[in-house]
Amino acid sequence: MRPNFENTAIAFELKSDSQLERAYFLFKMISIEPLVKIGTALTNVAIKAHLPVEGLIRTTVFDHFCGGVNEKDCLPIIDNMYGNGVYSVLDYSAEGKSVDNQFDFAMEKTLEILDFVKEKDALPFAVFKPTGFGRFKLFEKVTAGTKLTEEEQAEWGRIVNRFEKVCQKAHNLDVSLLIDAEESWMQDAADDLVLNMMRKYNKEKAVVFNTFQMYRWDRMGYIIKLHETAKEEGFKIGAKVVRGAYMEKENDRADDKGYESPICKSKRLTDENFDAAIDYMMEHLEYFTIFAGTHNEQSTLKLVDLMEEKQVSPDDSRIWFGQLFGMSDHITYNLAAHGYSSVKYIPYGPVRDVMPYLIRRAEENTSVAGQTSRELTLITKERKRRKMEG
Repeated sequence: MRPNFENTAIAFELKSDSQLERAYFLFKMISIEPLVKIGTALTNVAIKAHLPVEGLIRTTVFDHFCGGVNEKDCLPIIDNMYGNGVYSVLDYSAEGKSVDNQFDFAMEKTLEILDFVKEKDALPFAVFKPTGFGRFKLFEKVTAGTKLTEEEQAEWGRIVNRFEKVCQKAHNLDVSLLIDAEESWMQDAADDLVLNMMRKYNKEKAVVFNTFQMYRWDRMGYIIKLHETAKEEGFKIGAKVVRGAYMEKENDRADDKGYESPICKSKRLTDENFDAAIDYMMEHLEYFTIFAGTHNEQSTLKLVDLMEEKQVSPDDSRIWFGQLFGMSDHITYNLAAHGYSSVKYIPYGPVRDVMPYLIRRAEENTSVAGQTSRELTLITKERKRRKMEG
């Protein structure tokens, strides 16, 4: 039976009345674009000036979109959701680091999380971001095919070692590892690294996952090519499929530098590209393990229908559905209620370090047509339902 995304009783079961009111207030604020622009600018200024705004941020936007400042903080949320059949992915979301000891710290953090994940059934995946393990500029240089200095070659070697260490541990512990995608002008270097990790550690099953941002029109071709390689060389593909998170940045850079934007010309073409990727992977499920990271109801139902058509059981370990914490609860919880493997991505980390992530969330919610109004409609519906029952 298809999940019903209108069922707000299931969607918001874990939210107290006060948490529901906070969500209503937040999405109401996010729906006003000028307010988001002013709010994010002021927040940036306040954080840079070390003004005492962390308490305010913590009790509003941070607590809605993040699990806490450390793993321990996140445990009650993880356990609570698991009680309703929803898995979690812990995502240490501190961004924008640029020196070696910080990259080593991010690697150690990921290694720690792998141990943490191994101990908890509620956590089926660990995750990291390529530029958490090395300088963006270096990924960019390698992608462009620019000759590296001796020093840079040594630095790149350290990045490869960090990837290797984490992927090997994930394989040894039998824990799946999601590797995020980033901007197109650094992505080839990351793709090649992840491909090498798949060759090594995905022989029996998908342990290492790459992320495919389907707002890029070239990704479908890359997926097909990767599948050919996997068939020839005998490994499995872990595929996290998303629409993408850097659209404005991508288009602006293409304009500035005078090349064709890697982004699909329209939202419709992005949707078609995403659905084509899911179609293709479902046709070749013997090679793919799919993590569909989407807040789009149609794409989600399309995958549900394909599973039914191909008689793939809802809890088949090769298919996962994922949404971000604080968003699209109507999708996550209604999928889980129907037995599908449904996951919440839970960002966490020190408030100051997580701010770039939170600002991106607010901006993205403002720019994605219909996202915020859909959240508000469902929250309003649930508030009414509770008042009537109360």
